Amino acid sequence: MSILVEFVIYGEPASKANSRRLVTLGGKPRFIKSKKALDYERTFKEQCPSLDDPYDGDVEVTLTIHYASRRPDLDESVILDCMQNFIYRNDRQVKVKHVYWALDKSNPRSEIKVETMG
Repeated sequence: MSILVEFVIYGEPASKANSRRLVTLGGKPRFIKSKKALDYERTFKEQCPSLDDPYDGDVEVTLTIHYASRRPDLDESVILDCMQNFIYRNDRQVKVKHVYWALDKSNPRSEIKVETMG
């Protein structure tokens, strides 16, 4: 294995499970992403390095997510989704995950390391 990229994203990720809200569009109920989820995706993409050619092999990802409070559940799925087309082509390429929960009230962030496999 070799390190493909290592970086930090500042801000607290929205939990994918809790990042939907119910709205009515055209008289029909629809679930759409919450404002927090949309804001985090925008912030992530502004900070994320972009490889000239996103990696297309299998990867191992190590994440330490520093939350601002003890309330959030550990949920890396939004982060893995956001790295698509920046670091790798599709999050299905992630074959091994090491995900850690941490607390940092003054500086919520995600420390991310992506390594190639094989």
